[in-house]
Amino acid sequence: MSSIKLGQSSGERPSRGNSYSPAPMSTSASGVIDRNSVGSRLEVALQRMSQESSQHEYDIKRLESQLAENLSNFRAINGLLQDAFGSIQRTTKRADTALNTQIPRISDELDESLDALAELAEALPTIRTQVADIRRVYTSGRQKAQSLVDDLTWLNTEFYERWRTIIFTPNSPVSLRWKALMRLVFAISFLMCTWLAWIALSGAYRAHRQRLVWGDRLMS
Repeated sequence: MSSIKLGQSSGERPSRGNSYSPAPMSTSASGVIDRNSVGSRLEVALQRMSQESSQHEYDIKRLESQLAENLSNFRAINGLLQDAFGSIQRTTKRADTALNTQIPRISDELDESLDALAELAEALPTIRTQVADIRRVYTSGRQKAQSLVDDLTWLNTEFYERWRTIIFTPNSPVSLRWKALMRLVFAISFLMCTWLAWIALSGAYRAHRQRLVWGDRLMS
């Protein structure tokens, strides 16, 4: 240093710790200063100032590292904020687009759907009546078809099978009068056959008791 000012000026920071501030020069009557004492004091002051400068340099480096770390964090946060802001802007644009274009179209489609539902509600009783008529016609046609199938099956059945079904089962597709007549004829026929068989058996029994030979009687 070319020159050192002692004491504190109006714009300087106060020195740390036990900073050395040399005493002002005495104005004794002799006016002579001990140069050795002043030199030692200056050397001590320079050492302390060097230590403070090193401390300040260390503090500056530490502040620089902290500032660099904070700056890196700030840049990262700034990037995240910019991404979030861009996403918000895109979402806002999409929302504005949907609000301006899609919502009116959806509203129109909703109105059309409501009109269609109203028309269907008005036409629903008529449709129900038509469905009931169709169901009734379908049921009647199915019954008629089933009756025709049963009649064709009955007509394709053999006579003996039909006769047995009419007499011995209640499932024959004929009228009750016809069933009663057939059963009456069967009963009369059965009684006549039984009566004839009884007469034949009785004659055979009497012939056996009288020991008549059929061959001799025929020859005589």
